[in-house]
Amino acid sequence: MNLLDWLVLFGAVVGVAAYGTWRTRHTDNLNTYLKGNSTTKWGTIGLSVMATQASTITYLSLPGQATENGIAFIQNYFGLPLALIVVCAVFLPIYRKLGVYTAYDYLGQRFDRKTRLLGAGIFVFQRGLQAGITIYAPAIILSTVLGWRLDLTIVCTGLLAIVYTVTGGSAAVNLTQKWQMGVIFGGMLTAFVILLTKLPADALPIAGALGKLQAVDYNPDLKVRYTVWSGVLGGFFLSLSYFGTDQSQVQRYIGGARLREGRLGLMFNALLKIPMQLFIVILGALLFVFYQFQPHSPVVYNQTQWQRQLTGPEAASFRALDEKYATLHAAKQEKIRAWATAQNATDTAATAEARRDMLAAHSAADAVRKEARTALQAADPTTKKTKDSDFVFIHFILTQLPHGIIGLLLAVMFASALSSKAGELNALGTTSTIDLWRTFRPLAAHDEARNVRAAKAFTAFWGLFAIAFALFVSFAENLIEALNIVASIFYPALLGVFVVAFFLKHVKGTAVFWAAVAAQTVVIAIFFFGKAYPAREIGYLWLNPIGCFTCVFFALILQAALTQRASQPT
Repeated sequence: MNLLDWLVLFGAVVGVAAYGTWRTRHTDNLNTYLKGNSTTKWGTIGLSVMATQASTITYLSLPGQATENGIAFIQNYFGLPLALIVVCAVFLPIYRKLGVYTAYDYLGQRFDRKTRLLGAGIFVFQRGLQAGITIYAPAIILSTVLGWRLDLTIVCTGLLAIVYTVTGGSAAVNLTQKWQMGVIFGGMLTAFVILLTKLPADALPIAGALGKLQAVDYNPDLKVRYTVWSGVLGGFFLSLSYFGTDQSQVQRYIGGARLREGRLGLMFNALLKIPMQLFIVILGALLFVFYQFQPHSPVVYNQTQWQRQLTGPEAASFRALDEKYATLHAAKQEKIRAWATAQNATDTAATAEARRDMLAAHSAADAVRKEARTALQAADPTTKKTKDSDFVFIHFILTQLPHGIIGLLLAVMFASALSSKAGELNALGTTSTIDLWRTFRPLAAHDEARNVRAAKAFTAFWGLFAIAFALFVSFAENLIEALNIVASIFYPALLGVFVVAFFLKHVKGTAVFWAAVAAQTVVIAIFFFGKAYPAREIGYLWLNPIGCFTCVFFALILQAALTQRASQPT
């Protein structure tokens, strides 16, 4: 990085944050602080919803996920448009009609206080964890490749988000997210165009032949993580949970000028979310092809740690792996060219044989890459905190893009981290104030200034909690999968409570409360059973419909039992 990169990076990241802080510095009205400006239009709502969901993990980790496993992850979003239609038709009108600050405020009105506290408690626990993951993701990657201290990267990024979120609340989040999404779209499009100029003409056929472009898998096996069935059904319930019951999203769309603005903002996401995610995973697939034609393709993408080992006490063994991979990589390039030649000659038999040779060469080279990752983790246990695939896109940025564009793409990473983290902290502060603090301090409900101070204090608290969690967290999963796994553990039971609230009017608070507790227990048990016995593990997306239906089933059974008990003479 040179001076131009630093100027672009800090100008984009700090400039937007400072602008948001200054514009919303006098936000002292509770309604504006928690819901945002009442004149907010649908475009701002739509971008804010998208920015809250699409964190740095989306732009940093998803290309690596596609580079390693192909674009099948896109199936994760197949149920999202239908889920957003349901949110627009059912959830949003009720929230607007009742004038609630949070989704769990509605649960209190529909059921009772304990159910409201349960919903709010599940949200703040899992979203607090996800806020830590959100700040950890860019910090661990950027600190590694740029040589920054990890703890300082986490603390500085977290504190910057805390400052403007605490100052302006939801109004600041909406305002800054609009500009941050502009930086993100501009940066990602620039990277995509530059990548296209560096690719061979037959890049897509090569990616397809090597298994990176299979977007749809009809395999009915529940153990397969991403299929069209898990995407449509599991993805529907995950998206319905996220957009309908997660306060970080609910808070983005309930404060618009009218019901129409919220609906249009959500439909904006229903139309654009899948194309945006498809764009990012195709970027990852093309990155895979790009590195097939690089004469010095890295054996691991975490080159900062790898180069450190090349000068360490085990340098000889690491150099041997480097040389072995270089030899196999050169052989693979020859096989790829031979396949392309046979493909262009339309010789079916020769093409099939060349493809088999190409796949064999790719498997041999990939085996060395796995061996290298294992050796790196053994030599440096800190590298276990991430998967090597999370470094693919950042390696491309730092080694292939011109100066200035490097700063812009790094600004994308930090801007997306700030935008999603700000939305999470704003929602955590709101839920803590409205659903927890005011529940136990009812006299404070009529003191608006005191409520604003409490909301700011809770927002700051959750920001510091996320920083502390990020300092100690580590993952074996790809980072974007880690977020979805956490959501799939804690969302399903909560969604079941809302389904009962909307559609089963005869079910009361006690029945749904204990049904949610039981359903949450079942989901956690299924998840850890799968970890203990991998042969019987099911894809995590299936936890969403299982947990939701379990909660609804238990609620019906418990309500029937309670009703029968109440009708019996004493």
